[in-house]
Amino acid sequence: MKMSKIINDPVYGFIRIKNPLVQKIIDHPYFQRLRRIKQMGSAELVYPGANHTRFHHSLGAYHLMGVALHELQLKGIKTSKEERLHSSLAILLHDIGHGPFSHALEKIIIPGLHHESLSKQLIQVLNEEFNGKLEQTLAIFNNTYTDKPWLHALISSQYDMDRMDYLNRDSYYTGVSEGVIGYDRILHMLTVQNDTLVVEEKGLHSIEKFLIARRIMYWQVYQHKAVLAAELIINQILKRAKELFLQNKDIYVLSPLKYFFALENENKNFNNLDYKSLELFCELDDYDIVQHIKIWSKSNDYVLSQLCKGYLERKIYKIISFNEETHKEWKEKMENMHANHLNNQEELNYFVFNGKASNRFYDIQSDAILFQSKSGNLKSLHEYEHSLIHAEIPLVLEKNYLAYFPHEERK
Repeated sequence: MKMSKIINDPVYGFIRIKNPLVQKIIDHPYFQRLRRIKQMGSAELVYPGANHTRFHHSLGAYHLMGVALHELQLKGIKTSKEERLHSSLAILLHDIGHGPFSHALEKIIIPGLHHESLSKQLIQVLNEEFNGKLEQTLAIFNNTYTDKPWLHALISSQYDMDRMDYLNRDSYYTGVSEGVIGYDRILHMLTVQNDTLVVEEKGLHSIEKFLIARRIMYWQVYQHKAVLAAELIINQILKRAKELFLQNKDIYVLSPLKYFFALENENKNFNNLDYKSLELFCELDDYDIVQHIKIWSKSNDYVLSQLCKGYLERKIYKIISFNEETHKEWKEKMENMHANHLNNQEELNYFVFNGKASNRFYDIQSDAILFQSKSGNLKSLHEYEHSLIHAEIPLVLEKNYLAYFPHEERK
């Protein structure tokens, strides 16, 4: 009797797990850790329903991969059973390298190491553990699988299963309807030509809606002022704690966080972590960071304690848009409010600082979306005369801001 397991997902309904290897990967501690890492970091401080996790998202992307491959099969674009399995495993594991609070701490815990690099390293470890059964998974994930190179586009492109699920899921849990996309129609419009994943021309408007929804979600949700402020305060808390640790100050830090703080003084190749480092990384999750924040809120260090109390009580940074006329005056005002409690400019920079938020919502140069006409001709999205996405509009948007911590006397 074949193994089959059903997972009830609030976004797609039932997700069926049919392959024993997939179930073993899901049951593995590396993957189960994703249950304890929120998909949207601290966004729940703004959108209380945004409590879903990387675990939910990974299963959703896995489900969409299965739908996409099935639709392609119906169009005569054949894939083997093994190729379908390993494509599904690649998308299932695409976020396994995410650390606590997702993107917020990516530059603090292991400086300069992107979660995709960690995902690759962890899949390599799993491959060894499963006696080489994930070789093809790695090849598809790394875009080195030459038999059907278009499979990688389903994992990493401008309309991959990752983006398709997180827009669906994040809009569902935040209640922001602008993020809702016609994912089902897009999946039905996928096809392959010249070993390239393309979209049938009649799916043009669905793709436009998808890109616009993503752009709106970035400004309305992912980089909403308060969501940005929540990420900044988590980032600054870890930055301050690490600074105190490296100065040998009296600060509570448990392993494995202590291990990664100490790596700052070692000449370590982060793009190729050893097994011990990867194992310790997989012991870290959101719960560890919150535990430390609760303890650090009673720290003797004024900067650390104030930031931690601010996070716990939702008294986070205020974000104002950069305006040259008022910026300097306002920044000086905020700095003066905090100056009496601080020892130097370095400490002041934790409470008042400048920043920049950016969003690239479409890449014309290196990853243009191609459409297939009925005659079989291919055409890029921005080449259509009436397309909403074209080369003349700004494809990378940036916003400069001033962040300041609200000052109040505390007992």
